[in-house]
Amino acid sequence: MKRATRRDILKYGAATGLATGLTGLPGLSRAQEKLKVGTVFVSPLSEIGWTKQHSLGVEAIKNEMGDAVEITTIDNIYLPQDAERVFRELASTGHQLIFGTSFSHGTPMQKVAPRFPEVAFEHCSGIKHLNNLGTFEAKYYEGTYVAGITAGHVTKTGKIGFVGGFPIPDIVGPGNALLLGAQSVNPDITCNVIFLNSWFDPGKEKEAVKTLVAQGCDVICSMTDTPTGVQVAGENDAWSIGYASDMSQFGNGKHLTAFTLNWAPVYVDAAKRVAAGTWETSERWLGLKDDVVKLSPYNPDLPAEVVAAADQAQADISAGTLHPYAGELKDQSGAVRAEAGSRLSDGDIRGMNWFVQGMIGNLG
Repeated sequence: MKRATRRDILKYGAATGLATGLTGLPGLSRAQEKLKVGTVFVSPLSEIGWTKQHSLGVEAIKNEMGDAVEITTIDNIYLPQDAERVFRELASTGHQLIFGTSFSHGTPMQKVAPRFPEVAFEHCSGIKHLNNLGTFEAKYYEGTYVAGITAGHVTKTGKIGFVGGFPIPDIVGPGNALLLGAQSVNPDITCNVIFLNSWFDPGKEKEAVKTLVAQGCDVICSMTDTPTGVQVAGENDAWSIGYASDMSQFGNGKHLTAFTLNWAPVYVDAAKRVAAGTWETSERWLGLKDDVVKLSPYNPDLPAEVVAAADQAQADISAGTLHPYAGELKDQSGAVRAEAGSRLSDGDIRGMNWFVQGMIGNLG
C-alpha cells in the first residue's frame, strides 16, 4: 500500500487529465490486471477515530484482493481547493476507484468526477450523485440512541453533553438521538451542545468538554475525530461515549461505550464491483442491521439490567420494531415534528436542521 504525502499530491496541481471515450465503467482488462484504488482522508491518520476506521476499510480491500489491487492513501486533506487537486491527480494517474471520506469532499468530487467518466468515485457522507459518483453513509443516530440509553441510566445530574464538529444533519441528528435515548430512561434529561466548527481540533475539543462539565454535564459524547473528549471527560470524573472507534483505553474507567463504524463491507464491495465492471452509482445508508454501525463493549461497571436494556434496543432497532425518531416528537420550541404513532421520514432525518426538545444550544 502506497501512502502519498500531501506535498507529493499537491505538487501536481496543474494536472487536468480529461478522460474521454466510453461512458460506462469497464472491468479490468488483461493489460491492466491490478485495480488502482485511491483514498483521501480528511484528517491525519492515527490509531483511532474516523479516519482510522476508513483506513481499516482500505486494509480490508487489500486483505481481500491481495496482489490484484494497488492502493494509494493521502491523509489530512480537508480544504476544498486541496481536495479538488488531489482527486484530479488520482483520477489522471490511472486510479479506477477513488474514495472521499468527508462531507467537505463533496463539492471537489462533484467537480472532478464528470471529467473522468470511466473512474468510479465513492463519497462518504455525500448527498449528490452522478453517473460515476456514488455515496455511502451510516445511520449514526441508531448508535447514539443506544448509547444514550446507557447515559440515561448513569447520569446523576440529569444533564448530558454533546460535542460535534459542525452543525450539519449528519451531526445534529445523532446529537438529537443521543438525548432521545437518554430520555427513554428519564424524560427530564437535557443535553448541552457545543459545535467546534472543525473536523479536527483537539484543543477546542478539550475546552468544549471542560465547559460542558462545568455546566453540570456528567456524561459527554464527542462526535469528533480524536479521543480528546473521552480523555478529558474521564480526567474530570465524567462518563463518556466514544465515536467511530472503541475509545475505552482513554476514558479513565468512565467510558460507557462507543458507537463504532465498520466501513469494510462498503469498501470491499465497491472494489470488487469496479474490478468486475459491475459498479453502478448508488446511495447506501447503513446501520446496526448492516453491521456498519456497532456498539463497542460496554463498561464492565454497568449493571446487567442496563446492558440488557441497551442490547434490547439494538435488537429492536435492527428488527425495525423501534425507531429512535418515533413520535410524538417535539423541537426546541415545543412544535410537534412527528405525531404520536408516526416517525420522521428518511428525508427528514437526513436533512435534520433542528434540535429536539431538551437540547440546549443553537445551530448558528
